[in-house]
Amino acid sequence: MRLPILRLRPLPALLICLTLAGCASTTGPTSALGYYWQSVRGHMQLMHAAEPIDRWIARPDISPALRERLQLAQRARAFAVAELGLPDNASYRRYADLKRPAAVWNVVAAPPYALTLHTWCFPVTGCIGYRGYFTEADAQAEAAELAAQGLEVEVYGVPAYSTLGYMNWAGGDPLLSTFIAWPEGDFVRLLFHELAHQVVYAKDDTLFNESFATAVERIGIAQWLSTQSTPEARAAFATSEARRSAFRALTRATRARLAAVYEQKEALALDGKALAAMKTEAMQQFYADYAMLRAQWLAAPAGTAPLATTAQVAGYDRWVAKANNASFAAQAAYDELVPAFEALFEREGRDWPRFYDAVRQLTLQPLPQRHDTLRAQLPTPNKAP
Repeated sequence: MRLPILRLRPLPALLICLTLAGCASTTGPTSALGYYWQSVRGHMQLMHAAEPIDRWIARPDISPALRERLQLAQRARAFAVAELGLPDNASYRRYADLKRPAAVWNVVAAPPYALTLHTWCFPVTGCIGYRGYFTEADAQAEAAELAAQGLEVEVYGVPAYSTLGYMNWAGGDPLLSTFIAWPEGDFVRLLFHELAHQVVYAKDDTLFNESFATAVERIGIAQWLSTQSTPEARAAFATSEARRSAFRALTRATRARLAAVYEQKEALALDGKALAAMKTEAMQQFYADYAMLRAQWLAAPAGTAPLATTAQVAGYDRWVAKANNASFAAQAAYDELVPAFEALFEREGRDWPRFYDAVRQLTLQPLPQRHDTLRAQLPTPNKAP
């Protein structure tokens, strides 16, 4: 079971590397030149493994399940263009079997008493709150260096890979074996999310970019399921989405609780021991609340099936076991501004081209003003008389 936070992208590494001298340095993977070199090498290997979907479908040695899923991808790709106004380009028209569990492994980090992501700055993409590696060992090495600096860190596998459309001239971003077998709803929404990044991308604003793409995927998958899918696929997606929504609500509440604790550090000048105790209490509440939620998912009232199996909650279990400031801060990028983008979509008459134009106009504003303008789209809560 995947979580929505596991969709951060690595850099469009080849383009970035070409802007720098000495890219072929073989220094360590966490050094600047070593990082760019592993990025280019990994990117080229991934692109080399990709072949056109039609060629895969024609192969006699692939399974019926893979053939069906590649055909589904073609239908979803056409739907994205015709119904959602997403780019009609080379991306996701090829497939690569990576023979590994993740496309890349991302590193995120945050201070022990803040929900602010550590950032890395690069040409093309600007400053972003993660760093992607094509091997888990390299990601763990980076994480160890950050942990030695006193930061809380997380390393997680990322199933998707995107160059934000910069490599369409070279064949585009391929479908990958790391997510090809996902349930239909999750698979299709991922395609919509990644293509949305090729429509609008604001430099140095991960929160804006991820919230925008998440809004596109949520609205888009609702349209897909209502017109293109089967009752069985709709029911499966509704069940998994209910779990996601409940988990998002739990993590939002925990983030708010932790943020309140960290604000007191400045306001009350708390000593380290008192602050640590308050943080521990907030995390213990999170673990207890998740245990209750998990039990509800796995419960099976008489004559009914459970809302989830142990396999379906395994991804949530892993996330909770490693949860820290870095993982909470990374997740916030995917949902904080989503309601504002959804409200903007409604304001623009549910017209995709108008919506995209409005989002592009927002990227012209300074970052703080951009977020304020978006939040102004939200309805004002009714005040009690």
